[in-house]
Amino acid sequence: MKVSEITPVVIAAYIRLDEYDAEVLQQIYEGAVAYVMSYTGLTREELELHEDISTAILVLCQDAYDNRSMYVDKNNVNKTVETILNMHSRNLL
Repeated sequence: MKVSEITPVVIAAYIRLDEYDAEVLQQIYEGAVAYVMSYTGLTREELELHEDISTAILVLCQDAYDNRSMYVDKNNVNKTVETILNMHSRNLL
């Protein structure tokens, strides 16, 4: 699945939500994409070339939904996300 194919419906299915606010899930998705672009240095178009990044984005969306009252810092990144993003990262310094 490409990053652009991730919709609120896909996120809700991944998180296993029966009821959800599509607008909230869209905002979480946009935040996850922005985080991935910042972490890797890839553009939105370049994200489309790596389907495994979709998995990282879905995991980030689930983490963001589950931990809405927490903040994220580089010390608390999910190891699956970190592994996938490190494979595509240009920002290694």
